[in-house]
Amino acid sequence: MKTKKTLFFFLIIFLTISALQAQKAITLEDIHQKYTFFPSYISGLRSMNDGEHYTVLEGRKNVVKYSYQSGEKVETIFSASHSVGSYVFNSDETKILYSTNRKSIYRHSFTADFYVWDSATGAETLLSENGQQQLATFSPDGNKIAFVRANNLYIKDLTTSVETQITTDGERNKIINGAPDWVYEEEFSFSKAFAWSPESDKLAYLRFDESQVKQFDMSMYEGLYPEVYRFKYPKAGEDNSLVSVQIYNLATKQQITANTGTETDIYLPRIQWTKDNNTLSIIRLNRLQNKLDLLFANAESGETKIIYTEENKAYLEVENYDALQFLKDGEHFVIISESDGYSHLYLYDLSGKLVRQLTKGKWDVTAFLGYNANKKLFYYEAAEDSPLERQVYSVKINGKKKKKITPQKGNNKLTFSKGFKYYINRFSSADTPYNYSLFNKKNKLIRVLEDNSNLRQTVEDYGFSKKEFFTFTTSEAIQLNGWMIKPLDFDASKKYPVFMYQYGGPNSQTVKNSWGYYDPWFQMLAQKGYIVVSVDGRGTGARGEAFRKITYKQLGKYETIDQIETAKYLGSKDYVDSERIGIFGWSYGGFMAASCLFKGADVFKMAIAVAPVTNWRYYDNVYTERYMQRPQENVSGYDDNSPVNFANQLQGKFLLIHGTGDDNVHVQNSMELIKSLVNANKQFDLMLYPNQAHSIRHGRYTSINVYTKMTNYILENL
Repeated sequence: MKTKKTLFFFLIIFLTISALQAQKAITLEDIHQKYTFFPSYISGLRSMNDGEHYTVLEGRKNVVKYSYQSGEKVETIFSASHSVGSYVFNSDETKILYSTNRKSIYRHSFTADFYVWDSATGAETLLSENGQQQLATFSPDGNKIAFVRANNLYIKDLTTSVETQITTDGERNKIINGAPDWVYEEEFSFSKAFAWSPESDKLAYLRFDESQVKQFDMSMYEGLYPEVYRFKYPKAGEDNSLVSVQIYNLATKQQITANTGTETDIYLPRIQWTKDNNTLSIIRLNRLQNKLDLLFANAESGETKIIYTEENKAYLEVENYDALQFLKDGEHFVIISESDGYSHLYLYDLSGKLVRQLTKGKWDVTAFLGYNANKKLFYYEAAEDSPLERQVYSVKINGKKKKKITPQKGNNKLTFSKGFKYYINRFSSADTPYNYSLFNKKNKLIRVLEDNSNLRQTVEDYGFSKKEFFTFTTSEAIQLNGWMIKPLDFDASKKYPVFMYQYGGPNSQTVKNSWGYYDPWFQMLAQKGYIVVSVDGRGTGARGEAFRKITYKQLGKYETIDQIETAKYLGSKDYVDSERIGIFGWSYGGFMAASCLFKGADVFKMAIAVAPVTNWRYYDNVYTERYMQRPQENVSGYDDNSPVNFANQLQGKFLLIHGTGDDNVHVQNSMELIKSLVNANKQFDLMLYPNQAHSIRHGRYTSINVYTKMTNYILENL
């Protein structure tokens, strides 16, 4: 028996050594130049009207039709003469509108040349000869297109080819019609601020008067004298745009202003037509974002009435109300609310009376996917099994017969066909790159459309270590979720340095059983002998309102405590070198990395902070005030958690990285932190990237330069 055990032991050793010898070394060139670990995606997925076919964009030019029933290609509908950024059909699928030659404005917004392809003639026509456009959108009848150009709204009639300008007061840094200002785009996550009525005879839009919003200047380092880029950016406690809802009548060429109340220091982050052609819904949010009203506006008179109100002792997330859908029966609407402490689906009638709560439990609904009127089924995504997972379910309109559709452990994202007869699931897990599979309504697999088999083989060739998920309990009796990547030749009798990664912002998650963007870099670090760890602290998502909103008015406090506790927990492990623990983060994560190093000087040896917020007074008011109130109302919350105010506690090695053209988290944040560090006579390392935005990735060698800098810093200091 002893002989067999000895042989088995040596066999394991032999296999381990063989695996290590076969393991290919991951390089930054593989990651950022060769894109060796970049997964394949299905682009431009659209369900067609018949519910039996779908289209995808192939080769950046071809709109190709496939059968849901077989998964086989049917035909190439259209081959564009230009590279296609995005495309959309009109209502009867006789025309395609596509964008090309995109030029970015901010995170979501861009200008482009839009073309219209007509199946009847086969012709491609430039939408407008008068300059690039934004947000070109078909009317429901498919005969008109609305778009924004130079802050004004236009309508192109496709039957007459007449282009009509419907606003004339648009002016940069002053008036915007039909598109959001910077802060609405960034923090309310949308770029189109207009909507066609169901019968295509009215166009509702938001008008932004940003005259009183303070201007932010960024130097752009090109040419002999740097140019100054100026845009309106409302920081915490400062004035916002004055926003109104306008409704334009195409027949009369007249427009009215909807009555949104006498209070102007508010937000109007969503407009949406109901099934009634004369009723527009408007979401109104107070400045502190803890009271939300759903208004119905009469499109002829502009008069409004409050249909639904929700209040919260902390804050409300507008993105929950992206689930707002008016049912085809013309009598009900559905929303997501966290009024019972968790995000769930609720059904209301059009008078605002609650019909029933559709989902219940101590878990969060994370997305509403649609309503099947024929089957009276609501489809939704939820973290019911675990905060790390996303599964999809259906529930009857009576709130009964809940059914789980996706059995795989991991993260499932479903796209249904029109009519809900089929769906395509984009699935991934920590060890499985994106897998696109086609199913019928009985959840029977029809065809695997893309399994990233080449990438899975590449991952195997390079010897990726498996992510190990774990939980631990802090000294405050809080259970936190995390993952760990160990070197492939991990030996529990040795001691390893630990590199921690986190983001930590409200409702975010880095700990999910899904394929991760940073994973190849983390695997490279594991190959070099590091244990890489990420833990979601308090404030993060999919664990209910109480866990998420404990950080209210104290951003950074509890999140920092939890990351320090994580470092102490890891340092207690026999296989961890407690003197060699570092931390890294970007954006909110950069704020956290600096906070953790300064406040956790006894546990962290080094930190890398990229594009960090360093004082919430410097960040925009929509995001900041949602979680912190205004600086005037919460002085201690701002000051006690600002790295600028405790930079004198720095003891370890600190690398600060920022793009000077960051329109989101301004380089001012890093400059203020530099001043504090210098005033405290603290040594640190700094890397600035001229003209680079928040992502610091534009240009052939920018990304590899950033990651070379960070990798070398880790190797030299951890």
